[in-house]
Amino acid sequence: MAKLKTQYFCQNCGTQYSQWHGQCRNCGQWNTLAEEVVEKSAKSVSTKSKNHIINIIEIETTEEPRIKTPSEELNRVLGGGIVLGSVTLIGGEPGIGKSTLLLQLALKMKKKILYVSGEESASQIKMRADRLTDLQNPNCYLFTETSLEKILHEAQKLQPDFMIVDSIQTLQSQLMESSPGTVSQIRECSNEIIKYAKENNVPVFLVGHITKDGQIAGPKVLEHMVDVVLNFDGDRNHLFRLLRANKNRFGSTSEIGIYEMISQGLKEIKNPSQILITKKFEELSGNAISVTLEGNRPMLLEIQALVSTAVYGTPQRSSTGFDAKRLNMLLAVLEKRAGFQLAAKDVFLNITGGIKTDDPALDLAVVAAILSSNEDVAISEHFCFAGEIGLSGEIRPVAQIEQRISEAEKLGYEKIFVSNLNKIPKKNYAIKIEEVSKIEDFAERLF
Repeated sequence: MAKLKTQYFCQNCGTQYSQWHGQCRNCGQWNTLAEEVVEKSAKSVSTKSKNHIINIIEIETTEEPRIKTPSEELNRVLGGGIVLGSVTLIGGEPGIGKSTLLLQLALKMKKKILYVSGEESASQIKMRADRLTDLQNPNCYLFTETSLEKILHEAQKLQPDFMIVDSIQTLQSQLMESSPGTVSQIRECSNEIIKYAKENNVPVFLVGHITKDGQIAGPKVLEHMVDVVLNFDGDRNHLFRLLRANKNRFGSTSEIGIYEMISQGLKEIKNPSQILITKKFEELSGNAISVTLEGNRPMLLEIQALVSTAVYGTPQRSSTGFDAKRLNMLLAVLEKRAGFQLAAKDVFLNITGGIKTDDPALDLAVVAAILSSNEDVAISEHFCFAGEIGLSGEIRPVAQIEQRISEAEKLGYEKIFVSNLNKIPKKNYAIKIEEVSKIEDFAERLF
């Protein structure tokens, strides 16, 4: 009997080593190398191919046919729908709602669906399906199995229009000796599923676990192999879930889908601006409304700030949903350019709803909220803001200002503060546009 050849693979990044090391030299993680059996059979390589070299000018482009899903949010993130033969990987924290999202999709679509689960029994999935009360699809088939060969055999027999695999880390191929979830198993199983999807023109959704760093577990090559990588995230203490595309071969990666977790599953949020802004009975200091943009979708967010005298000597700087380093930069600009003494004060910042965003247009609303809390003067609830702040205190223009102004106007705001460098078309807006150039001028006009 021939001796089995083994190699060591990093379980975090997938780097291969010939011998064991305590630390992976690629990702720097400790004690992540595991020994796995590598089998390579000698095969004669054929040089014959059905494909041939084509001049790029001779290739005729055709629009990729897409399957529209019942979820408008998912369609937006995918770029208009699911492309036939595509493989989509969706990752997220445990309990965030990945399986619920895909089960709702399977129950709503009027197509033949094969739902493969390696984590739950058929009765557990049925219990969750019953909880999603009004959703029924007589062509949705469940298969609880972890053997890759059996799954592909049943899929060839059933000939589904759509397949869901929950999750890729639980599958195991008989060609590999290693246990499920290892780098070699994930690579082999993904490769065979992608091959099945392309040959049969069947769209496939793969659920992927994530590591403690928030990265999809398994080899990094997995994300390169699939067509679309979606990230489903959100604070489990809040109801809102965000669906983002980290990679999309068939569309934009800047779109975002917003869902709300309720007892009946995930509910689409058609107008997030009205949901994320708190209805206040009295005006309070430290609140400001920012008109932000996610992809091509304008959205209004409420920024809350609290400025108080530092009690313990060293001032605290804390932010939720906003970059802490950018907060420190804005505080330095306020002190240097506008003359506000904030060095000896605690500053706490929060974006309501558990939303995280890095749109630079938030800067103006963040500064407005900080000044409002510092002066203890409330900002009118009919004001909103959209502008980036530079280190010299200038207010810089932001992209797609027309969409931002139109969204604020649609929601009934009376005044929007923007940079005077924005090229605003001459239209009869119902909202007043206040153009500002410097942060010191902005502070005077605000109050």
